Amino acid sequence: MLTSSTRLFVSIFLLLLVVGCAGSGGSKTAAGKMSAVTASEALPAPDTSSSSGAYEGVSDYRVGPQDLIEVSVFQVADLNRTVRLNSAGQISLPLVGTLRAGGKTVQELEAEIAARLSEKYLQNPQVSVFVKEFASQRITLEGAVRNPGIYPLTGRTSLIQAIAMAQGLDPLANPQGVVVFRMIEGKKMAAVFDIAAIRSGNAEDPRVYGDDIIVIEQSGSKTALRRFIETVPVLSFFVLF
Repeated sequence: MLTSSTRLFVSIFLLLLVVGCAGSGGSKTAAGKMSAVTASEALPAPDTSSSSGAYEGVSDYRVGPQDLIEVSVFQVADLNRTVRLNSAGQISLPLVGTLRAGGKTVQELEAEIAARLSEKYLQNPQVSVFVKEFASQRITLEGAVRNPGIYPLTGRTSLIQAIAMAQGLDPLANPQGVVVFRMIEGKKMAAVFDIAAIRSGNAEDPRVYGDDIIVIEQSGSKTALRRFIETVPVLSFFVLF
């Protein structure tokens, strides 16, 4: 079931959508407020794909609180550790002590650990850092899934994989009524997807990002979400909120 906050969010979204369409003949909102999408690559990434954390590539990713990382020192197995950043973004390692890892890229973290080890203990240590869980990047799944909730992203994740995190669709889910809400260039946007078409290979499986909200409609529902889905063609538009 949708929470009251989600119902309010969708109701306001629908109202603004109707107003926009009314001023443009119903096919497009004015001044580029609706943009066509034909493949997952065309879906704009969210604002969080830059400085605040979500990743385009692992080399660009900055680790954050609750991320799980694996630290390896070449030919010094006793120093290898798998550690989780605490809520302050800190980790503790043998011979290194406590250091602030949050906000650093993998390369920056490797360099700092190597520098600390080389101060007193090792000569030219070769340090590798691997992010095992991107726990600081989370998505929300609501509506007709078996286990709604907030889930960490553990790497590049598609919409189908995200739904699998919530143990799949509820038996009463509408597979053509999957809505992804996302912040893009400071604007709230949403798109409708058909999971049945994606599973059959007739549509792209789009990538999801940290802070995405995914809402799955229940079949036969009479909510504002249903009216919104009927208004926006499936897999056709990414609409400004």
